[in-house]
Order: sequence, then structure tokens, then C-alpha cells
Amino acid sequence: MNPTSSNSPNATPPPSGSPPATPARNRGWTVTFAGTGINLALGVLYTWSVISQGVPGEWGWTETNKSLPYSIACLVFCLIMVPAGRMQDRIGPRIVATVGGVLVGLGLILASQTTSPMGYILGFGILAGAGIGCGYAAATPPAVKWFPASKTGLIAGLVVSGFGLASVYAAPLAKWLTSAYGLPTMVMSFGIGFLILVVGLAQLLAPPPKGYVPAGTPPAAASAGPVRKQDFSPGEMLKTWQFYVLWFMYACGAGAGLMIISKLAKIALDQAGLALGFVLVAVLALGNGAGRIVAGTLSDRIGRKLTLFLCFVIQAAAILLLAVTRQGSFLANPVVMALLSALIGANYGANLALFPSLTKDYYGLKNFGVNYGLVFTAWGLGGFMLSLLAGKVYDQTHVFTFAYYCSAVLLAAAATVTFLVKPPHFKESQPA
Repeated sequence: MNPTSSNSPNATPPPSGSPPATPARNRGWTVTFAGTGINLALGVLYTWSVISQGVPGEWGWTETNKSLPYSIACLVFCLIMVPAGRMQDRIGPRIVATVGGVLVGLGLILASQTTSPMGYILGFGILAGAGIGCGYAAATPPAVKWFPASKTGLIAGLVVSGFGLASVYAAPLAKWLTSAYGLPTMVMSFGIGFLILVVGLAQLLAPPPKGYVPAGTPPAAASAGPVRKQDFSPGEMLKTWQFYVLWFMYACGAGAGLMIISKLAKIALDQAGLALGFVLVAVLALGNGAGRIVAGTLSDRIGRKLTLFLCFVIQAAAILLLAVTRQGSFLANPVVMALLSALIGANYGANLALFPSLTKDYYGLKNFGVNYGLVFTAWGLGGFMLSLLAGKVYDQTHVFTFAYYCSAVLLAAAATVTFLVKPPHFKESQPA
């Protein structure tokens, strides 16, 4: 029997004043791995640098054209997270994730039928971006609700690791399909496959029944008078200054990572003379996925703030190393570039485990879907701005140097403000 089952002999009784736990078969790990599988499909977003490298020269796309579908997908993804999170809170994750699978599939199929930037903006950027937002919003909340707070970082890290690891298989597969059959066939194949996979796994997503208390949940401490508020509505969250500090840090950390992810194949070719960009994308994906699990687990032990600080500082240093990489230098060695790519991926991926955990820690589970959706808008805006900046800078200067230094400065600022973050202190009266 799963030790976290509510009808286990070791199950922790519900806190005083809470409704009695409902005996139920624990589906926590089933839901967790279904969410991970969904994210393994939705993470096609991170394969964009390989997809854009496969755009035929006769299509006439500029580097800015190649940035737009990805940048807009990031922006739409994060904006859809807000209504998708609210729907997940109200009608459950299964329907929302199913809609996401349909939109991703149809968007990629539509993109495969066109050769214009606008066609890819509509198909990949808007439709697939919206589908990714729906599926992603529905994957993490039901999983973390099955486990105690002491495992929030671990479970959130596991679910979102799928998104980061997707390019491990998707990047080489995209490269092979594009070389063998052309870009349209590759995009069409991804669309059909991801539609089937996401819709199928969505049927396994379910939150615990009302009154369920995970084993390992400590009993509520009795106290007289007001107690710290546990569950914030979206409006209450937006009135706390902590939300805006979290938002700023997320935009900096995610934007820097997404900028590198969107251009890694181009960076490898131009700065290191390596035509193995798809390999580096896959290596970055390994770091991305592993970083989510490691950072989530580490934050359960040493705290979210210290983990974030370390990730921001290391990421800034890694990007500065990338800024000085030139052909013929030690840094341009394939092994060194692979290690650097994995490090950048790991520190970027840490954001995707730490910020949902912080949102849950600070603002509770009741409105977690929509609350994290609001926090997640930082991810989309940061990714949109910095990846677009990288494309425009390259078109004008033929190097990414200015974009590297901008992102390093933002990461240093984010590391500095981690010292300001603390839980909100809204109070509410304790029930009699």
C-alpha cells in the first residue's frame, strides 16, 4: 500500500478543525507521472532552435522571423496560464489538459501546411502556445495536492522535469525527420503524435477527493487570536508586494534561459563552429530536466530563497562564459560547450520547480492554478522580450554579445532581491 494513502495505517490524521480525511486510493504517483508525460510532449517548445535551423533558405526568413513564432508561443503560453489555471481550479485538470492536447496538435498540423512566418506564428505561436499553456496549467496542481508540503519541491520538480527533458528525444528526432523528409513532414508528425499522447494522458489527471489529508501533514498548531492566512484569492495575492518581487525574479531567470534555448543551435555554429546544435539542445534539455528535480528537492532541504540565489549567480556566470566563447578557444570545445549547455539548462529549469513551490508556499493550494498562472506571466514576458532581443541584436550586429550582457545584469539583480523575499503576513481570525 502506498504510504501516502489516506487509508494507510500510517496516515496522518487531519489537522484540528479540518474535515475528516476521505478514505481513497492514493493516485498521487499516477497523477505525477501522467503530468510528467504530458510535459514531455508539450516541451516541443524547447526544440524551436532546431526547428528554426531547418527552415529552408528559399523561404527567405530572417533571424527575427525565426524568433517570432517561439517568442509569441512563450507569450501566449504564459497568458493562457491564467484562465487555464482558473478553469483547472474550477472544473478539474482532465478537461483543461485535453483541450491543451487538441490545440497543440492542431497548431502544429496547421503550421506544417505553410512556409510563411505568419503561418508559423499562427500555428506554432498562437494555437500551440495556447495548448501548451492549458496542458501545463493542468499538470502540476493535481499532483502536488496528493502529497504533504514537505514534498512540494520534489513533486513539482518531477512534473515539470518532463517539459525540460522533452528536447532529449525531440531535438534529434526533429533533426532526423527534417533531414529525411523535410520540415513540413516533421512538424506534421509532431502534431499528430502530441495530440494523441497529451489527450490520452490527460484522462489520468485527477485531484484528491475533498477532505483528503496527505500522510505526513503535521497537525495544525493551536493558537489564540489571528493566524497567518493560508489561502489567498488572486486579488489578495496581487495586493502583496511579494508577488511583484517573485514576478521580477521569474522574468529575469526564465528570460535569460529561454533566450539561450531559442538560439543555441545558432550560437554553437557561429561562436564555436559546431554544426551539432541539435546535440547541444538535447544536452541542455538533460540539464533542464535534472535541474528541476535537483533544485526542487534541494529547496525542500535548504529553502527556496537560498536555492534561487545560487541558481541566479551560477546562471549569470555561465552566460558570461558563453559571451566570450570564440572558435578555436578552450570554451569552443564540444565537451566544454556541452557542459556549459547542461549548466545553463539546469539553472533555467530550476526556476520552473522553485516558483510554483514558492507560489504554493506563500499563497496556498485553494487557488493555486490561477495564482501560479499570474506568477507565470513573468516567464512568458521574460522569454518574449529576451529571445526577441537576441534575434534583433543579431540581425543588426551579427553577434549575440549585447543580449548576453543584458541577461547577466538581470540575473545579478534577481540574485540580489532574493534577500527581500518573505511570506506575506495577511492575518485572518482563527475559527472558534
